[in-house]
Amino acid sequence: MDSQVVTGSLPASGLPAIVAGLPTRLARAWLWLGVMALIGSGLLAVLLVLSRTPGIQDVFPLKDMFRAALVVHVDLSVAVWFMAFAAVIWCALGGAGLAWLGWGGFVLAALGTALMTVSPFFPGAEPVLNNYIPVLKQPLFFASLWIFGAGMSLTVVRALLTTWPTRLLGEPLRLGALLGAVAGFLALAAFYWSWSMVPEVEGTIYYEVLFWGGGHTLQFQHALLMVVAWLWIAAELGRPSAASPRALSVLFLVAVVPLLAVPAIYLLLPVGSLPHVELFAKLMEWGHPYMGPLILLGAWSLWGVRSLPAAPARSAFVASFTLFALGGVLGYMIHGVNVVIPAHYHGSTVGVTLAFMGLAYVLLPRLGFGSAEGRMALWQPYVYGGGQLIHVLGLAWSGGYGVQRKVAGAEQMLTTLPQKVGMGMMGLGGLIAVIGGLMFVLVCLKAMSGRRASNPEERP
Repeated sequence: MDSQVVTGSLPASGLPAIVAGLPTRLARAWLWLGVMALIGSGLLAVLLVLSRTPGIQDVFPLKDMFRAALVVHVDLSVAVWFMAFAAVIWCALGGAGLAWLGWGGFVLAALGTALMTVSPFFPGAEPVLNNYIPVLKQPLFFASLWIFGAGMSLTVVRALLTTWPTRLLGEPLRLGALLGAVAGFLALAAFYWSWSMVPEVEGTIYYEVLFWGGGHTLQFQHALLMVVAWLWIAAELGRPSAASPRALSVLFLVAVVPLLAVPAIYLLLPVGSLPHVELFAKLMEWGHPYMGPLILLGAWSLWGVRSLPAAPARSAFVASFTLFALGGVLGYMIHGVNVVIPAHYHGSTVGVTLAFMGLAYVLLPRLGFGSAEGRMALWQPYVYGGGQLIHVLGLAWSGGYGVQRKVAGAEQMLTTLPQKVGMGMMGLGGLIAVIGGLMFVLVCLKAMSGRRASNPEERP
């Protein structure tokens, strides 16, 4: 029988307790899946960077591999990694019930991830570079996507049922995780709703519409859980938020108010219509500022840890906030269809990724693994974040000179020196970021594959 500890935020430190037994085992399993997804994504990232770097792209004609690699790279590094780590948070903060939902969701998600990874090697893998969840028009890939979606659906339902705080305004991190699951539920519902309502047509537009509403909604889940990770890291470092649990809980509730618009848009407007598409774009533009107070609290927490000794989680916190803030600023500088768009996108998503990396370092020993220690763990967030910073600035610079997105090789039409300098920065930063991602994987594998530490949360 699973042993348990009392759930809730510990008054002295602000740290949430983790239920021993089933939740800990599930969190371990999901962390393994997330790390495996990053390994696959990182290998594909090497092809992506080389296919767009001036000089190298002419020596190694990788354009044909670019689009197929881009599809699976994005899906593994964003869809699978983000959802897997969201499940780590939900399991770590949730209760011990509904084991069949927990393991059923994990097995399906793992199977879907495995099939997705090998799908490009099967015939007919035609890439479609739509936003949010790009696809390969190939039966095995679609099967992998459905299986992974089914696994995440079970996981989100379990999160909705097991992460309820015992006091609504007294456990902000657990409430933040629950509200992230609400956003995830609405996103999955939007995906299913769009699939059932939109007639299939040829071309990118079908998949663009299919994932448009759910993709915009899913950004709220990622942002909410990023803030949960920031506050958890700060509390672990001995600097819990200066705001009271009640105030933090209210701010989390305020942050999800825009999500009320999601079912309204689907009920009132035909899926795929111009107003439907425009309103979801406005939801991102007008809705994310509701998270402003939480972001400011994250900045305050970051200021609070500035004088603490160097630690891997602290490094990740610094890098995460920097990249997320840069991505937010670039979002308001988008004009036209150019590489400023992926600059904004990379900044924001890498900010989330670094927050999850930092929380992974915090959770490793608490889940019974070894600790993230040594110089590699300490510098990994700065190497990864620094590389991504150069990558993002290179894209933003090139976008200002008209370089188009989602093209590679000669199609980029790099005719001026500023364009070549910007894309050269992009290539250099991307390669540095790949090294930083590899460092994260190595740190985690060392901690997770070694002799397990005793879990301080467990009781016999």
